Amino acid sequence: MTEISVNGGKRLSGEISVQGAKNSVLPVLAATLLCGGESVIHNCPELSDVETSLKILRHLGCKCSKEGSTVTVDSGSITAYDIPDSLMREMRSSVVFLGAVIGRTGKAVISSPGGCELGPRPIDLHLSSLEQMGVTIQEEHGFLNCTAEKGLHGAEIHLSFPSVGATENIILAAATAEGSTVIHNAAKEPEISDLADFLNRAGARIYGSGSDTINIYGVKKLGGTEHTIIPDRIAAATYMACAAVTGGSVTLNSIMPPHMMSVLWCFKECGCAVVSSGGSVRLTAPSKLRRVPTVRSLVYPGFPTDAGPVAVAMLSAAEGTSVFVENIFENRFRYIDELKRFGAKIKTEGKIAVIEGTDRLSGVHCKATDLRGGAALVIAALRADGESRIGEIHHIERGYDDIVGNLSALGADIKYSGD
Repeated sequence: MTEISVNGGKRLSGEISVQGAKNSVLPVLAATLLCGGESVIHNCPELSDVETSLKILRHLGCKCSKEGSTVTVDSGSITAYDIPDSLMREMRSSVVFLGAVIGRTGKAVISSPGGCELGPRPIDLHLSSLEQMGVTIQEEHGFLNCTAEKGLHGAEIHLSFPSVGATENIILAAATAEGSTVIHNAAKEPEISDLADFLNRAGARIYGSGSDTINIYGVKKLGGTEHTIIPDRIAAATYMACAAVTGGSVTLNSIMPPHMMSVLWCFKECGCAVVSSGGSVRLTAPSKLRRVPTVRSLVYPGFPTDAGPVAVAMLSAAEGTSVFVENIFENRFRYIDELKRFGAKIKTEGKIAVIEGTDRLSGVHCKATDLRGGAALVIAALRADGESRIGEIHHIERGYDDIVGNLSALGADIKYSGD
């Protein structure tokens, strides 16, 4: 099996460009189903989750091609409305196809989605919202059979939690539904706005994305369009943490600093000098990182849960004791046992991790347990003395485009090893 091999202790320096956002490109690719024509998507990262999305689109009848970071999807002819169980299991975000498939065909058949095991992430909000829009849902043998026999219609939907996935599914279903839809307590993440921007370019009428109330006025049809995916704020945070733990100084280009304010705060608290300029950020780390008393994951614009493992790995190398509180996913701390193999001093209870910073981490053999937990292991390996080998890297490849190449460009001693 292929592993990532890291010889730690190398100070990172230089500059790289950050990939397009994983959490944006997946719903945008799903949205191409609604366009009924050719859509061209730029700045698509090279990720296994993107490949799975393209497999789903091809299964549904779309013609897809990829050249560099540009993906072209022709959804002029849709021949299916089901998503095979094998593809659903590859990617948790596959559930975002539900609203798009129903919006295009009036029906959909899916199984429970797969992906990282971060604890219960029920799709109840997705389903109850779609039911309010005229969808009948029956569960049989582990599959959800969804039909809108009289077509989708607008609704006033109050989400009990600002779920990103539910907000995306509602937007996708409502874009071509009859009448208007209002989402109250909508998710406000930048990736929601990126999805709305794509759909509006295709002819949709979506207003208020980025706020907690979104209005969608259904249109009869959408057309093909061209769109550029926003930068990945979580990938940017990861590379900043890699530099921070090595006492490095790096510049990240092709990013949107306003999307990262809650993350940049954490780096500044650690003692890093952070300078934003246009579409770039420069981080210069101190000789020793400082503790951050408390970091809490929250919905946007709060500290993102996806950056939690990144922060915990960084704080493991800081002076003093820090506390991280995970408020979104129950099982987000599964990676910590692997992080402790490096010598990290972390105690967990429930949703709280207490991190006692240490000067010394040692290289180990470890395995990624999930996407962001895998990134945390890479951060620890860069800081550790000696060689580390990280297995199960398919988790990391779901969300990071050439992480080995990017870190090598910054001076890390990192490579792929094994079969």
